[in-house]
Amino acid sequence: MRLIGVDVGGTFTDGVLYDTGTAELRRAKASSTPGEPWRGVLAVIDQLGVDMGNVDRFVHGVTIGTNAILERKGAAVWLITTAGFRDVLEIARTNRSKLYDIKALKPAPLVPRERVIEVDERLFADGSVCRPLRKEDVETVAAVLGKAGADAVAVCLLHSYTDARHERIVADALDRALPGCFRSLSSDVLPEMREYERAATTVLNSYIGPLTRNYLGALEEQLAGRGYRRPVFIMNSAGGVETARRAARFPVHTVLSGPAGGVAAGLHLGAALGYRNLITYDMGGTSTDVCLIRDGIVPVTGEQFIAEQPNRTPQIEINSVGAGGGSLAWIDDGDILRVGPHSAGAHPGPACYGRGGTAPTVTDANVMLGRLSAGLRLAGSVALDGRLADAAVASLASRLPGLTPDEAAEGIVRIAVARMVTAIKEISIGRGHDPRDFVLVAYGGAGPMHAAAIAAELEIATVVVPPGPGNFSAFGALISDLRHDHVRTRLLRLAEARLDAIEAGFAAMEEAARKDLLDEGVAAERIVFRRGLGMRYLGQSWDLPVDLPAGLGSIAAIEELFHARHLERFGYRGRNPVEIVSFRLAAIGRVDQPAAVANGAAPAAAAPAHRPVRFDGRTVRASVHERERLMPGQRIAGPAIIEEMGAVTVVPPGWSCRQGSSGELLIERNRT
Repeated sequence: MRLIGVDVGGTFTDGVLYDTGTAELRRAKASSTPGEPWRGVLAVIDQLGVDMGNVDRFVHGVTIGTNAILERKGAAVWLITTAGFRDVLEIARTNRSKLYDIKALKPAPLVPRERVIEVDERLFADGSVCRPLRKEDVETVAAVLGKAGADAVAVCLLHSYTDARHERIVADALDRALPGCFRSLSSDVLPEMREYERAATTVLNSYIGPLTRNYLGALEEQLAGRGYRRPVFIMNSAGGVETARRAARFPVHTVLSGPAGGVAAGLHLGAALGYRNLITYDMGGTSTDVCLIRDGIVPVTGEQFIAEQPNRTPQIEINSVGAGGGSLAWIDDGDILRVGPHSAGAHPGPACYGRGGTAPTVTDANVMLGRLSAGLRLAGSVALDGRLADAAVASLASRLPGLTPDEAAEGIVRIAVARMVTAIKEISIGRGHDPRDFVLVAYGGAGPMHAAAIAAELEIATVVVPPGPGNFSAFGALISDLRHDHVRTRLLRLAEARLDAIEAGFAAMEEAARKDLLDEGVAAERIVFRRGLGMRYLGQSWDLPVDLPAGLGSIAAIEELFHARHLERFGYRGRNPVEIVSFRLAAIGRVDQPAAVANGAAPAAAAPAHRPVRFDGRTVRASVHERERLMPGQRIAGPAIIEEMGAVTVVPPGWSCRQGSSGELLIERNRT
């Protein structure tokens, strides 16, 4: 079988081709094309040199919906809601996002009040009808939206998570009045309680719906034109993949599509190397994404935000920060040096790309420090111009009296590292984990360049750099299983619950989920389920996800799992009664995976070159190696630079590096 994985980033588009028969792994990288992302995808396919008619599986990590939300460039959404709830998005939550800022304002909702329409209906919390929905009211609303030419509509009626009948009636009317309109029902997108979060997530789905649907349609058409006849799969935020058809219906599932691929690949590599406690660290051109994996379990949450908008669909618990290779360095009004969150992106890119950029970036700083070679080519075609990097950094340094250009370059890198260290502390120390108990898996085009500096700050002993780190997220998409996540709200006191009733609830969910996967071509013997409950102490507002292992034999065992999870997350065990809030199910369709990360052809030993590189205010002579020429088991003492297509690994003084059995680089601090 031939499998292709593609990940679109803010600066580069990465691709991986894996042949299960020969264990051959090819990698390619091309500049991203933000206006038409599919062009970057096709450019990568061209570089891979593969006939799409002979490809058995194509998996794609997308960022088009994410970027639309961040840039506020989505569709003009209309919201249909229950009478009396027109202001649900305006009111939002009463908590402050900035506790001590009395002037802080809530973010503007994606649907302005004038595009919210009420319908006179109401369900009770148990799903019974309080006020029936009248057909004439629905037809009137559909006519109004038809006259307005609405191309995106979200429907969120009160308590529809218990019974979707009223939302279905609205959907039928919309389909007749606006056949081309993208519509989302909260009972499909997020069938669980909490009106604001459910409405906001449903709106997000419609906000990026037309854009995502059009893009996926264009991509499928382009791939079909090249002979590809199988389904296109899209990486979703929960760490699995789903068909492009499902992703076009639920684009909100893809908000963390790209970063999720890297986490999946990190878990795969960790299992191959025998590491179960990992911190994955993905630094690309625009941002850095980090995730903590404990005991081989990837954390999945429903409590994430994007651009201050809640997204309550299941997602890997990834912490993102605006610090990438293309992050701009700038000076604020207090004459303080800052880095990010704004990025030079793919166009014009860093100054050293020679595409018209003049502001210094993290990449320019690394070129000036000698960590990136001025003659190095990124993505095979982007040549770095050292003179342009020097000029950009020197221009910034001239605005800070007493600071030399070299000191400014080191300052830029240190600030970027500090921001990434903070992001890792938030998911480790901030949640009761000691980062020293974890291995740092560094990837992305810029991750291996800064990994040792981050590990030093966190006192992490070992850094793992996988083969092809610049294409690691694409590899993760390629090896990921199909995954559909389902949730059903059901309030139930644990003391009053019966094990057979809980089993029956999950069995009904599994029956529906199994049918969906079978319809997508997954063989019955490859379908597995992971069960979980949303639980809380009575009186708490929010619930905590608790995974249920197979063979759980009693209600008391379920309660103990919750107590242990609450203790781990919040540091204490409560005494109040325990309550079930929701049933959660992950339906997974297993796919074939390579036994280990492949590393290409056999190496050919070569003597290293040398060049001056600056570390901690001193310029030292560092050895420079081509990664594809390293021998298995070869040890390299820092300071050293290891170059490859799409990424550079920096081994600082006082550290050493060794190539492992699967082609990974193991970077460790020297023992004194």
